[in-house]
Amino acid sequence: MTTLPLVIRPETPRDNDAIERLHERAFGPGRYARTAFRLREGVPHLADLSFTALVGTLLVGSVRVSPARAGSSPLLVLGPLTVDPAFGSRGIGGALMRASLDAARTGGHGLVILVGDAPYYARFGFRVLPLRQLTLPGPVDPGRFLGLELREGALAEAGGNVVGGGR
Repeated sequence: MTTLPLVIRPETPRDNDAIERLHERAFGPGRYARTAFRLREGVPHLADLSFTALVGTLLVGSVRVSPARAGSSPLLVLGPLTVDPAFGSRGIGGALMRASLDAARTGGHGLVILVGDAPYYARFGFRVLPLRQLTLPGPVDPGRFLGLELREGALAEAGGNVVGGGR
């Protein structure tokens, strides 16, 4: 494996078109029907927690984080995490995750949720959420509904329907 001259930096508005093309290549048009997309629909992602990965001037990865609430508790929704398939298995997704989670911790956030592959996200501390503690606005495999407490006790404070927005 060759070492890539990888730069992780905060997302900027000028990255949006490249990120949308990346999402199209990685997820296809079916991404709009997924529950995680519906949760983020119409909710702007948080610029201070969203990052891009560049190799030279080529945008090869992105992670976005959006605000949400469960009852009166604020939380974060991580996703999508996207890496260009041509650059997969090179640590880019991990570098993006670490940048985003570090920024969320520094920002004083308490809880991050996502829908994803439990074995992949476990290395960042994500665990399957307790059944029925939080409810998403559509169907989801319970084994893929994951959470990470950035502050001890944040999960216990959250309960009920998760809705996008409301920072």
